[in-house]
Amino acid sequence: MIDIHHHLIYGVDDGPKDLESSLRMARMAAEEGFTHIVCTPHANDVYRYQAGLNEERLAELRACLQGEIELSLGCELHMSAENVFDALANYPRYAINGSEYLLIEFPNMFIPTNMTDTLRRLQSAGYALIIAHPERYPALHAKPQMLAQWMRIGCLTQVTAGSLYGRFGKAARGFANEMLARDWIHLLATDAHNIEWRPPHMKKDYEYVANRAGVETADRLCIANPLAVAKGAPWPEQPKAIGLHDGKPVKFKLDSIAIPQRDNSREDRTGREPSSGKGFWSRIFPR
Repeated sequence: MIDIHHHLIYGVDDGPKDLESSLRMARMAAEEGFTHIVCTPHANDVYRYQAGLNEERLAELRACLQGEIELSLGCELHMSAENVFDALANYPRYAINGSEYLLIEFPNMFIPTNMTDTLRRLQSAGYALIIAHPERYPALHAKPQMLAQWMRIGCLTQVTAGSLYGRFGKAARGFANEMLARDWIHLLATDAHNIEWRPPHMKKDYEYVANRAGVETADRLCIANPLAVAKGAPWPEQPKAIGLHDGKPVKFKLDSIAIPQRDNSREDRTGREPSSGKGFWSRIFPR
Protein backbone atom coordinates (compact mmCIF):
# COMPACT_ATOMS: atom_id res chain seq x y z
CA MET A 1 0.00 0.00 0.00
CA ILE A 2 1.00 3.65 -0.48
CA ASP A 3 0.06 6.38 2.01
CA ILE A 4 -0.30 9.85 0.44
CA HIS A 5 -1.35 11.69 3.64
CA HIS A 6 0.95 11.15 6.62
CA HIS A 7 2.39 13.58 9.19
CA LEU A 8 5.71 11.78 9.58
CA ILE A 9 8.23 14.62 9.78
CA TYR A 10 8.96 15.45 13.40
CA GLY A 11 8.79 18.86 15.02
CA VAL A 12 7.03 20.73 12.21
CA ASP A 13 3.33 20.32 13.10
CA ASP A 14 1.09 18.28 15.42
CA GLY A 15 2.73 15.03 14.34
CA PRO A 16 5.69 13.34 16.08
CA LYS A 17 7.86 15.52 18.30
CA ASP A 18 11.26 13.89 17.78
CA LEU A 19 13.27 11.72 15.41
CA GLU A 20 12.74 8.53 17.38
CA SER A 21 8.95 8.94 17.21
CA SER A 22 9.10 9.52 13.45
CA LEU A 23 11.17 6.39 12.96
CA ARG A 24 8.77 4.32 15.05
CA MET A 25 5.87 5.60 12.94
CA ALA A 26 7.66 4.78 9.68
CA ARG A 27 8.50 1.26 10.85
CA MET A 28 4.95 0.70 12.08
CA ALA A 29 3.72 1.73 8.63
CA ALA A 30 6.11 -0.71 6.97
CA GLU A 31 4.85 -3.51 9.24
CA GLU A 32 1.28 -2.55 8.27
CA GLY A 33 2.15 -3.19 4.63
CA PHE A 34 3.07 0.27 3.34
CA THR A 35 5.93 0.56 0.87
CA HIS A 36 5.81 4.33 0.36
CA ILE A 37 4.84 7.30 2.54
CA VAL A 38 4.20 10.81 1.25
CA CYS A 39 5.07 13.12 4.15
CA THR A 40 2.45 15.88 4.31
CA PRO A 41 3.17 18.44 7.05
CA HIS A 42 0.50 21.04 7.68
CA ALA A 43 0.63 24.41 5.98
CA ASN A 44 -1.82 26.52 7.97
CA ASP A 45 -2.08 29.48 10.35
CA VAL A 46 -0.80 27.43 13.29
CA TYR A 47 1.94 25.44 11.57
CA ARG A 48 3.78 27.39 8.92
CA TYR A 49 5.21 25.44 6.00
CA GLN A 50 9.00 25.33 6.37
CA ALA A 51 10.31 23.98 3.07
CA GLY A 52 13.99 23.92 4.03
CA LEU A 53 13.40 22.23 7.40
CA ASN A 54 11.02 19.69 5.85
CA GLU A 55 13.62 18.73 3.24
CA GLU A 56 16.37 18.52 5.87
CA ARG A 57 14.39 16.22 8.15
CA LEU A 58 13.13 14.12 5.26
CA ALA A 59 16.75 13.49 4.28
CA GLU A 60 17.54 12.60 7.90
CA LEU A 61 14.69 10.06 7.99
CA ARG A 62 15.77 8.52 4.70
CA ALA A 63 19.31 8.13 6.01
CA CYS A 64 18.14 6.47 9.21
CA LEU A 65 15.65 4.13 7.52
CA GLN A 66 18.09 3.09 4.77
CA GLY A 67 15.40 1.95 2.34
CA GLU A 68 13.07 0.24 4.81
CA ILE A 69 10.28 2.32 3.29
CA GLU A 70 10.23 4.91 0.48
CA LEU A 71 9.59 8.52 1.47
CA SER A 72 8.61 11.60 -0.50
CA LEU A 73 7.40 15.09 0.37
CA GLY A 74 4.20 17.08 -0.07
CA CYS A 75 2.06 19.02 2.39
CA GLU A 76 -1.51 19.45 3.58
CA LEU A 77 -2.37 22.93 2.34
CA HIS A 78 -5.06 24.76 4.29
CA MET A 79 -7.22 26.80 1.91
CA SER A 80 -6.49 30.22 3.37
CA ALA A 81 -6.16 33.25 1.13
CA GLU A 82 -2.47 33.61 1.99
CA ASN A 83 -1.72 29.98 1.13
CA VAL A 84 -3.68 30.11 -2.12
CA PHE A 85 -1.87 33.25 -3.30
CA ASP A 86 1.48 31.71 -2.43
CA ALA A 87 0.64 28.44 -4.18
CA LEU A 88 -0.41 30.36 -7.29
CA ALA A 89 2.76 32.43 -7.29
CA ASN A 90 5.13 29.53 -6.56
CA TYR A 91 3.92 26.48 -8.49
CA PRO A 92 4.59 23.65 -7.58
CA ARG A 93 5.94 24.67 -4.13
CA TYR A 94 3.38 22.72 -2.10
CA ALA A 95 2.69 19.83 -4.48
CA ILE A 96 3.59 16.20 -3.86
CA ASN A 97 7.10 15.33 -5.00
CA GLY A 98 7.22 18.36 -7.30
CA SER A 99 4.35 17.02 -9.41
CA GLU A 100 0.97 18.62 -10.08
CA TYR A 101 -0.82 16.73 -7.28
CA LEU A 102 -1.69 19.00 -4.34
CA LEU A 103 -3.39 17.85 -1.11
CA ILE A 104 -5.76 20.53 0.23
CA GLU A 105 -7.93 20.91 3.32
CA PHE A 106 -10.85 23.21 4.16
CA PRO A 107 -12.08 24.88 7.37
CA ASN A 108 -14.09 22.38 9.39
CA MET A 109 -17.32 24.27 9.93
CA PHE A 110 -17.61 26.87 7.17
CA ILE A 111 -16.56 26.70 3.53
CA PRO A 112 -16.91 29.97 1.53
CA THR A 113 -19.41 29.95 -1.31
CA ASN A 114 -16.73 31.09 -3.77
CA MET A 115 -14.49 28.08 -3.05
CA THR A 116 -15.18 26.55 -6.48
CA ASP A 117 -13.70 29.64 -8.15
CA THR A 118 -10.61 29.34 -5.93
CA LEU A 119 -10.19 25.69 -6.85
CA ARG A 120 -10.44 26.56 -10.54
CA ARG A 121 -7.69 29.16 -10.12
CA LEU A 122 -5.37 26.57 -8.60
CA GLN A 123 -6.21 24.14 -11.40
CA SER A 124 -5.49 26.79 -14.00
CA ALA A 125 -2.02 27.20 -12.45
CA GLY A 126 -1.39 23.49 -13.08
CA TYR A 127 -2.37 21.80 -9.83
CA ALA A 128 -4.34 18.55 -9.71
CA LEU A 129 -6.27 18.96 -6.47
CA ILE A 130 -6.84 16.23 -3.88
CA ILE A 131 -9.46 17.06 -1.24
CA ALA A 132 -8.32 15.69 2.12
CA HIS A 133 -10.93 13.85 4.25
CA PRO A 134 -14.17 15.31 2.79
CA GLU A 135 -16.15 12.91 4.98
CA ARG A 136 -15.00 14.77 8.11
CA TYR A 137 -16.28 18.28 7.24
CA PRO A 138 -19.63 19.14 8.86
CA ALA A 139 -20.10 21.78 6.15
CA LEU A 140 -20.12 19.02 3.52
CA HIS A 141 -22.37 16.78 5.62
CA ALA A 142 -25.03 19.47 5.22
CA LYS A 143 -24.27 20.12 1.53
CA PRO A 144 -22.79 17.07 -0.25
CA GLN A 145 -23.63 18.78 -3.55
CA MET A 146 -20.59 21.02 -2.91
CA LEU A 147 -18.35 17.97 -3.08
CA ALA A 148 -20.12 16.79 -6.23
CA GLN A 149 -19.48 20.18 -7.84
CA TRP A 150 -15.76 20.02 -7.02
CA MET A 151 -15.51 16.48 -8.36
CA ARG A 152 -17.23 17.54 -11.57
CA ILE A 153 -14.47 20.09 -12.22
CA GLY A 154 -11.82 17.41 -11.72
CA CYS A 155 -10.96 17.38 -8.00
CA LEU A 156 -9.92 14.06 -6.47
CA THR A 157 -10.96 12.83 -3.02
CA GLN A 158 -9.01 11.22 -0.19
CA VAL A 159 -10.92 9.51 2.62
CA THR A 160 -9.23 8.85 5.96
CA ALA A 161 -8.50 5.32 7.11
CA GLY A 162 -10.96 4.51 9.88
CA SER A 163 -13.77 6.75 8.65
CA LEU A 164 -15.48 3.88 6.82
CA TYR A 165 -16.04 1.90 10.00
CA GLY A 166 -16.79 4.74 12.42
CA ARG A 167 -13.49 5.87 13.96
CA PHE A 168 -14.38 9.52 13.28
CA GLY A 169 -18.03 9.30 14.26
CA LYS A 170 -21.32 8.21 12.72
CA ALA A 171 -21.68 11.16 10.32
CA ALA A 172 -18.20 10.63 8.87
CA ARG A 173 -18.90 6.89 8.60
CA GLY A 174 -22.18 7.47 6.78
CA PHE A 175 -20.64 10.04 4.43
CA ALA A 176 -17.61 7.85 3.65
CA ASN A 177 -19.78 4.82 2.93
CA GLU A 178 -22.04 6.87 0.65
CA MET A 179 -18.90 7.90 -1.24
CA LEU A 180 -17.72 4.29 -1.43
CA ALA A 181 -21.11 3.11 -2.67
CA ARG A 182 -21.06 5.73 -5.45
CA ASP A 183 -17.38 5.27 -6.45
CA TRP A 184 -16.67 8.81 -5.24
CA ILE A 185 -13.50 7.84 -3.34
CA HIS A 186 -10.25 8.07 -5.24
CA LEU A 187 -7.73 7.48 -2.44
CA LEU A 188 -7.57 6.08 1.07
CA ALA A 189 -4.83 7.40 3.39
CA THR A 190 -4.03 7.25 7.09
CA ASP A 191 -3.59 10.94 8.01
CA ALA A 192 -1.33 9.45 10.69
CA HIS A 193 0.02 11.76 13.39
CA ASN A 194 1.52 9.37 15.97
CA ILE A 195 1.59 5.70 16.98
CA GLU A 196 -0.97 6.01 19.78
CA TRP A 197 -4.25 7.71 18.81
CA ARG A 198 -3.58 8.40 15.10
CA PRO A 199 -1.40 5.46 13.97
CA PRO A 200 -0.48 4.55 10.37
CA HIS A 201 -3.01 1.73 10.07
CA MET A 202 -4.94 0.95 6.87
CA LYS A 203 -4.97 -2.85 6.52
CA LYS A 204 -8.41 -3.00 8.15
CA ASP A 205 -9.70 -0.42 5.66
CA TYR A 206 -8.33 -2.38 2.70
CA GLU A 207 -10.15 -5.47 3.95
CA TYR A 208 -13.33 -3.46 4.60
CA VAL A 209 -13.36 -2.10 1.04
CA ALA A 210 -12.48 -5.49 -0.44
CA ASN A 211 -15.40 -7.12 1.39
CA ARG A 212 -17.93 -4.44 0.48
CA ALA A 213 -16.83 -3.28 -2.97
CA GLY A 214 -14.36 -5.91 -4.19
CA VAL A 215 -10.61 -6.46 -4.27
CA GLU A 216 -10.25 -4.43 -7.48
CA THR A 217 -11.68 -1.38 -5.71
CA ALA A 218 -9.47 -1.92 -2.65
CA ASP A 219 -6.39 -2.18 -4.86
CA ARG A 220 -7.37 0.97 -6.74
CA LEU A 221 -7.90 3.09 -3.60
CA CYS A 222 -4.94 1.79 -1.60
CA ILE A 223 -2.33 0.96 -4.26
CA ALA A 224 -2.89 2.00 -7.89
CA ASN A 225 -4.27 5.52 -7.42
CA PRO A 226 -1.91 6.43 -4.54
CA LEU A 227 1.01 5.17 -6.60
CA ALA A 228 0.07 7.52 -9.45
CA VAL A 229 0.01 10.43 -6.98
CA ALA A 230 3.26 9.50 -5.24
CA LYS A 231 5.09 9.11 -8.55
CA GLY A 232 3.48 12.09 -10.30
CA ALA A 233 2.11 9.75 -12.98
CA PRO A 234 -0.91 10.35 -15.25
CA TRP A 235 -4.21 9.78 -13.48
CA PRO A 236 -5.64 6.31 -14.27
CA GLU A 237 -9.11 5.79 -15.70
CA GLN A 238 -11.71 5.22 -12.99
CA PRO A 239 -15.11 3.54 -12.67
CA LYS A 240 -17.96 5.88 -13.45
CA ALA A 241 -19.03 7.84 -10.38
CA ILE A 242 -22.68 7.10 -9.60
CA GLY A 243 -25.04 10.08 -9.53
CA LEU A 244 -22.39 12.71 -10.19
CA HIS A 245 -23.71 13.90 -13.55
CA ASP A 246 -27.38 12.90 -13.58
CA GLY A 247 -28.67 16.37 -12.60
CA LYS A 248 -30.49 15.13 -9.50
CA PRO A 249 -30.03 16.66 -6.02
CA VAL A 250 -27.29 14.91 -4.05
CA LYS A 251 -28.61 13.40 -0.82
CA PHE A 252 -26.49 11.34 1.57
CA LYS A 253 -27.90 9.23 4.41
CA LEU A 254 -25.48 9.72 7.26
CA ASP A 255 -27.24 7.46 9.76
CA SER A 256 -26.80 4.24 7.77
CA ILE A 257 -24.22 2.40 5.67
CA ALA A 258 -24.89 2.60 1.93
CA ILE A 259 -24.67 -0.49 -0.25
CA PRO A 260 -22.11 -0.20 -3.08
CA GLN A 261 -23.54 0.26 -6.58
CA ARG A 262 -21.69 -0.46 -9.79
CA ASP A 263 -21.47 1.03 -13.27
CA ASN A 264 -19.01 -0.85 -15.47
CA SER A 265 -18.23 2.09 -17.75
CA ARG A 266 -15.04 4.11 -17.26
CA GLU A 267 -14.45 7.85 -17.04
CA ASP A 268 -11.80 10.48 -16.64
CA ARG A 269 -11.66 12.91 -13.71
CA THR A 270 -14.59 15.02 -14.96
CA GLY A 271 -16.90 12.07 -15.53
CA ARG A 272 -16.54 11.97 -19.32
CA GLU A 273 -15.54 8.99 -21.39
CA PRO A 274 -11.72 8.65 -21.53
CA SER A 275 -10.05 11.01 -23.98
CA SER A 276 -7.32 10.10 -26.44
CA GLY A 277 -5.50 13.37 -25.64
CA LYS A 278 -1.96 12.96 -24.36
CA GLY A 279 -1.63 16.12 -22.27
CA PHE A 280 -2.69 16.55 -18.65
CA TRP A 281 -5.40 19.12 -19.36
CA SER A 282 -6.67 17.17 -22.36
CA ARG A 283 -7.28 14.29 -19.99
CA ILE A 284 -9.24 16.55 -17.64
CA PHE A 285 -11.16 18.48 -20.32
CA PRO A 286 -11.38 16.16 -23.35
CA ARG A 287 -13.05 17.52 -26.45
